[in-house]
Amino acid sequence: MTTFTALTTLPGEDLATQLGDALEALDPAPTGVGVFEVEDGSGLWEVGAYFNEAPDIAGLEVLTTLYGVKSFTVSELPETDWVAHVRRELSPVPAGRFFVYGSHDADKVPAGSTPLLIEAAMAFGTGHHGTTLGCLQAFDRMVEKGFSEGRVVDIGCGTAVLGMAAATIVPQIVLASDIDPVAVDVAKANVTANGLDGQVECFLAAGFDHPTLSEAAPFDLIFANILKGPLIGLAPAMWEASSKGGTVILSGILNEQAAEVIGIYEGIGYNLEHHDQIVEWSTLTLRKT
Repeated sequence: MTTFTALTTLPGEDLATQLGDALEALDPAPTGVGVFEVEDGSGLWEVGAYFNEAPDIAGLEVLTTLYGVKSFTVSELPETDWVAHVRRELSPVPAGRFFVYGSHDADKVPAGSTPLLIEAAMAFGTGHHGTTLGCLQAFDRMVEKGFSEGRVVDIGCGTAVLGMAAATIVPQIVLASDIDPVAVDVAKANVTANGLDGQVECFLAAGFDHPTLSEAAPFDLIFANILKGPLIGLAPAMWEASSKGGTVILSGILNEQAAEVIGIYEGIGYNLEHHDQIVEWSTLTLRKT
């Protein structure tokens, strides 16, 4: 099926949201509308719509006039097998001892590596994103320095790739939680696909608000690959859930946001041990003093 897209950018969340709502009323109606902040510090927001048939160009122009924004860029996308496309584009990812791959690349797993099977079509956390890769590399560094056992939790686990990496190292059951029920289902499927049933426990939870987490705390290692805002909001709970001398590996942080997150965590008693950057993303390794 041919898909059409219509995209524009404009300043301000409120105006972008209003324009997104107005797009819903077009005829033919879009199959989906997205409103996203452009993460380049420009303050711009992208408003996009997807159509199964050619959109009403005149209607789009009326909206740009009403809202005082630049014209939509309309594109026609040919019919594509997106899963096959993603598989071709996403090559396996080495991260120290860990090797993240899709089933289509099973023949490329290097001898002596720790393989982690993650299908590219399944949720966030394939290892290609700078945040996931940064966390894996930070954990590999810990293992190189002697980390081999302890209580571990992956907060906001997505595909559970970080929790599964930990489960290949520590003998204890690793906990993996997410606020999104779809992500939890994906995480459970990945745990099974990697033969880690009984070693990683996945469940729905918002932050540290879950009896399983309360009973298992304090943790010797906490992964939290989420976003700057939730990381700052979770800082006090993170401190309470960390063991004495425990480590937290944080990501989902743009490079320009890292100083603020570091300041918050150092302010409650963590020491920064490493600040790694992969393209525009930062990964922080901090230890509880």
